[in-house]
Amino acid sequence: MEYLKLCDSDYRFMTIVWEHAPVHSGELVKLCNAALGWKKSTTYTTIKKLSEKGYIQNEDTVVSVLIPRERVQKDESNYFVERTFGGSLPQFLTAFLGGKKISAEEAERIKKIIDDYSQK
Repeated sequence: MEYLKLCDSDYRFMTIVWEHAPVHSGELVKLCNAALGWKKSTTYTTIKKLSEKGYIQNEDTVVSVLIPRERVQKDESNYFVERTFGGSLPQFLTAFLGGKKISAEEAERIKKIIDDYSQK
């Protein structure tokens, strides 16, 4: 299975795009400079690269999203659990919690999520 994965800098860039799209590329340059400290050339290089990969579209200098944040988060999470824990959600949760205590409210929310996704 082919997962959608972004390196850290591309993910930080996409976070800005997801929050502001559709956004004029000149405005995106300003946003990336303020949030990431990027120069204009870095932003335009990243726009070109992620357009070629099909994550975004740059049409008439307006950048819009082609792949939603939730899809990337889902794929990256699945890839991580598969690679690191052999696909085992119980092993992942055990490692993630790592002895931490969670509130009763958090436990109830997690139980509800599990119930919603359980095969009946």
